[in-house]
Amino acid sequence: MSDFTGNFWSVYVAVLTLVGIFACLLLLWITARKKVTPSADNTTGHVWDEDLREMNNPMPRWWMWLFVLTIIFALGYLVAYPGLGSYKGELGWTTHGEYTDEVEKANKELAPLYAQFTAKPAEVLAGDPAAMAVGERLFMNNCAQCHGSDARGSKGFPNLTDGDWLHGGAPAKLVETINLGRQGNMPPMAAAVGTPDDVKNVAHYVLSLSGSPHDSLRSQLGKAKFTACAACHGMDGKGNQALGAPNLTDDIWLHGWGEQAIVSMVNNGKVNVMPGQAGKLTEAQIHVLSAYVWGLSNKPATLATARP
Repeated sequence: MSDFTGNFWSVYVAVLTLVGIFACLLLLWITARKKVTPSADNTTGHVWDEDLREMNNPMPRWWMWLFVLTIIFALGYLVAYPGLGSYKGELGWTTHGEYTDEVEKANKELAPLYAQFTAKPAEVLAGDPAAMAVGERLFMNNCAQCHGSDARGSKGFPNLTDGDWLHGGAPAKLVETINLGRQGNMPPMAAAVGTPDDVKNVAHYVLSLSGSPHDSLRSQLGKAKFTACAACHGMDGKGNQALGAPNLTDDIWLHGWGEQAIVSMVNNGKVNVMPGQAGKLTEAQIHVLSAYVWGLSNKPATLATARP
């Protein structure tokens, strides 16, 4: 009920729940008191399908008391557990608390498994089949939804196997990215570039930086206007990992390729968000996961050649 600023809906749900329970009790009481004058053959006089007659036998007492017990159980449950609007219940049980307890228990049970991996550098860990099997499961459970099960990404989601990194691909940088997440923000630049025709010219200049098919005349005209983009991407278009600004010379396109895609990007900008995993995964799990991701585009090292 935290979605609402007032307590109306909380009271509404609580009242509706209690009314429903007590209505069941009232119905039982009314039916128990109601007397039906039976016919000589002990039927109520109700007939279905021409020859099916309702008998006037009383309800079995065990069934009636079982019904009463379910009502008592429901009231006791609502006292002990949350179920009446925003009332938290006397036991203080919550789904979040249950989840947290289960995660803590699982982490304690898995601690010995991860202990054998934490002392190894990521470059060496990437060559450990046991560690990479764990890393693959971590990736499938936490990263594959965006980057794909093969880690090759899709439009708007980076390919993790090609060695092209917006913020850097060193193991320590991967740990930082997984821990804290990333937020990429390219502001709309059309006003800074100039006219719509200038934007098209810049698009062709950007295409020329990677040797992609382009209009050479527009590209020459767009070079001067590219200075509006150079603050982030650099005058050479090679990007800036400190800012997360993409390299425009490598022919890798995160949000689509071609004049139309680039014009749209310049006109509208783009915001991309990768959520941080620090509150979800342990430090040891992030270490193994970063090693797995690093190994997707790098060759594992031996312990003797690994960095200190």
